[in-house]
Amino acid sequence: MHKVAIIVAGGKGERMGAKTPKQFLELDGKPILMHTLEKFKKAVPTIEIILALPENQIDFWEELFHKYQLPKVRHQIVKGGQTRFHSVQNALKLVKENSVVAIHDGVRPLVSEETINNCFAEAEKNGNAIPVVEVVDSLRHYSKQEKTNEAVSRSCYRIVQTPQCFTSEVILKAYEQEFDKLFTDDATVVEKLGETINLVAGNRENIKITTAEDLIIAEAFLK
Repeated sequence: MHKVAIIVAGGKGERMGAKTPKQFLELDGKPILMHTLEKFKKAVPTIEIILALPENQIDFWEELFHKYQLPKVRHQIVKGGQTRFHSVQNALKLVKENSVVAIHDGVRPLVSEETINNCFAEAEKNGNAIPVVEVVDSLRHYSKQEKTNEAVSRSCYRIVQTPQCFTSEVILKAYEQEFDKLFTDDATVVEKLGETINLVAGNRENIKITTAEDLIIAEAFLK
C-alpha cells in the first residue's frame, strides 16, 4: 500500500529561547527538520512526504534547504493552520485514498527506522498504530481543584510518541470532524470516531526537541 508521511513543523522556538524556530536549528551539522525528512526517506524510500509549515516560514525553509549541501529529500509543502489540527487537515487534502498515512512531529528527528516501519505495518494490518514507551518515573495524580495528590501505578500508563499511522480511509474521515480543544494528537481525533487505538513499541531516543536541554540530549544520542 502507498505510504505517506505528513511532517508537522509549526514551532516558534519560544521555549528554546532562540529567535530561529526550533525545527530549523542545527543538529549535528544540519537543520533538525532535515534529519526528520531523511529518516522517513531512509526507512521507506518510496514514501511521499508532505511538510506543513507556517506560511511565514516557507521561504526561509526553502532557502535553508538549498543552502546546505545535503542529499535532497523531495517533499511537498502546505501552509500550516491555526493549530496542529488545522495543519494536518490542510496536509490531508493532498492525500489520496488507499494509502497509509504517518503523521509526525518535525522536531522528532531521532525516531528509528524500526519504529517507523512497525507503525506502518500495524496500521496497514489493523487500521491505525501509535508508538509508545513505558513510564520509568513514579507518578502521582494531582487534583488542583481539591488540592490533593496520590500515587498511581506507572504500569497503567504509556508515553505517546509519533509517527501516528492510519489508513487513509480512517484518517480522512476523522479530520472531517470539527476541531475540539481536547484533541491533543491524531489518535484522539481518530478515537472520537469510536476507533480503538493500537499501540506499538516506540524508541526511547525519539524525543520531541522543545528546549535547549533537549537539543543537548539529541546531540548526545547522535554521537
